[in-house]
Amino acid sequence: MAAVANLFGYVLNFLYNAIQNYGLAIILFSVLLKIVLLPFTIKQQKSMKKSAKVQEEMKKLQLKYKNDPEKLNREVMALYKREKMNPLSGCLSSIIQLFIIVSVFYLVSRPLTFMKKIDTNIINDYKNEMTEKGETSSYPEIKIIETKSGEDENVYINMDFLGLNLSKVPMQNLNDFRVYIIPLLYIITSIVNIKLSTAMTKKKKDEKAKVVQKEKDKEELEIVDKKEKKDEETPEEQLESMQQMTNSMNYMMPIMSIAIAVIAPLGLSLYWFVSNVLQLIERVAIDAYAKKKENA
Repeated sequence: MAAVANLFGYVLNFLYNAIQNYGLAIILFSVLLKIVLLPFTIKQQKSMKKSAKVQEEMKKLQLKYKNDPEKLNREVMALYKREKMNPLSGCLSSIIQLFIIVSVFYLVSRPLTFMKKIDTNIINDYKNEMTEKGETSSYPEIKIIETKSGEDENVYINMDFLGLNLSKVPMQNLNDFRVYIIPLLYIITSIVNIKLSTAMTKKKKDEKAKVVQKEKDKEELEIVDKKEKKDEETPEEQLESMQQMTNSMNYMMPIMSIAIAVIAPLGLSLYWFVSNVLQLIERVAIDAYAKKKENA
């Protein structure tokens, strides 16, 4: 994580030196990161569509070979191979998101180390000085920026963004209503993202269900021979389990981020808020493009 945070720090510091504002630098950093990850995001969208297609084909196979479980498993595995489908691929996106969340947290909580690349000895000297004075902080580097910027220009970072001090931590400034603005915007956009994702997924499932319903006999869909089920998990169940895990991670990620946002400097909440807005735009644009391509 520290290695990635260090790499991100070079980019953020370059942007900061160009515009001399930490908040704007974070916004531009968020945009650049989204652009870099766009090919991966598009690939993930295609993977989700392929997963839906595979599920539809598996339901057909399940009906066709419902009296021959061994044949069903062979056909399902052949389907995986033919479609080049990996049930674990859906979790990769969530893992990368978690990796980036932690790396950016490192970056904004220790900007002198990862962004300004200040010598460790200098940072430790300032920390020791703070300790001797009885000054403690969950984020000592942020405290150093606040207290030593006037004495040492090397540790100065312009944290003012539209009247908000991005070095402040909500839990440590409960009486300042301004510290809630960015986290609140982040929470709102997280809810919108979740609702949009849920709506899109439900719509796609409903569309697929209608197509499948036309091809299957209603009575056969309702009859399940429990005796034919084996104790071991079938490939279909494995795929569904992985998708459920991915959906759970997609819900847990914003919840976990909200918990972190209230105990982290506002710079982190700003990054997450901008990323959410970009994700909304990205999701709608990719979905619209995909529909246009399908109808062409």
